Amino acid sequence: MADSAATTNSKKRIILILIALVPVLFGGAAAWFFLSGDQPEAGHDSLSATSASGKPEPAYYVILPHPFIFNVTGDTQQRLVQVKVQLMVRGDENDTLARQHIPLVESTLLQSFGAASVEQLRSPSGRLELRQQSLQSVQSALVKVSGSPVVEQVLFTGFVMQ
Repeated sequence: MADSAATTNSKKRIILILIALVPVLFGGAAAWFFLSGDQPEAGHDSLSATSASGKPEPAYYVILPHPFIFNVTGDTQQRLVQVKVQLMVRGDENDTLARQHIPLVESTLLQSFGAASVEQLRSPSGRLELRQQSLQSVQSALVKVSGSPVVEQVLFTGFVMQ
């Protein structure tokens, strides 16, 4: 009688373990199915090579060493403006070219900023327009020197008008 009770207890344990183990196995199989994807390994390798070659180069930010300080003429008085500028370029080669031609970039930006008016600098849309004009001026100056536009964006990181 003791043997039959021990056998019954061991059977119950086995059944309980199986009941607990079956959902875990199904969960693991489902996780493997969903996480493995449905592409074969050869197709996966060719996809990663394509995305690596089609990926844009990393962005670098070239900080111009000095802020631009200039006067603009308003309706009744002159205003003093200070602008801190950074250039966004893509790739090591463009980063090197932009750093090499900082004096040209500064001169070009100073000419662009000097043509601005108080009314243009007061509004956000006017500042955006000035950024676009500055970008075009810098790109055209760098194309003449290096053969490529080099700079992707001109960013105003500080702007004060008094």
